[in-house]
Amino acid sequence: MQVSWLGLQPYEAVWEVQLTAASEVANGGEETLLAVEHYPVFTLGRGTQPEHLGQGREQLLAAGASVFDVDRGGSVTFHGPGQLVVYPIVRLAQHFPVPGHPSHGDVVAYVRALEGAIIDYVATLGVSAGRRAGYTGVWVGTSKLAAIGVKLSSGVTMHGLALNVHTDLSWFSRVVPCGIPDAGVVSLEDMGLTLTPRACYAALCESIDASISRKIAVK
Repeated sequence: MQVSWLGLQPYEAVWEVQLTAASEVANGGEETLLAVEHYPVFTLGRGTQPEHLGQGREQLLAAGASVFDVDRGGSVTFHGPGQLVVYPIVRLAQHFPVPGHPSHGDVVAYVRALEGAIIDYVATLGVSAGRRAGYTGVWVGTSKLAAIGVKLSSGVTMHGLALNVHTDLSWFSRVVPCGIPDAGVVSLEDMGLTLTPRACYAALCESIDASISRKIAVK
């Protein structure tokens, strides 16, 4: 897959890049992984409830973050500097077909493959992470290291994953991250690693490409 490092960007600008890339892939273009850091932003997925927003949308804006309602699954999450976000734009059915339904793709298998890719990548850094029963994402104990939220449109995936590298985790205290009241949040920095998203993106994207291309799902 083509990999593009976009650097530090506003969320809305990269959303437009996603839309363009998804249209190209739907029309037979090259699949791509968009890697980026965002300026502080809270994105509200379809599962967001008012109680997940702490003191409300206005207090998030007052703190200096943008707030966007988005069309992925899941609840509220935060993206900001020090967090590596990757948006895979791929034809899902090509990689995770559903028998008897050639135009469909298996979203659950895809999400599990993304989790596996992150778990494999952080293992190379000496970090032991895994899944948590009943939830998506990658976890260290009961603290989330990476969040995942996806959407499928015209057979093409959008949105993706966010890995906390050296993120300012205090932003998450303003909301109920992913709508899970008993979940903590953790970063690679908390694991004793001194890294940047730019230093991580190539290896993580290679792991994602391998996991999707080889149809690696739950181990």
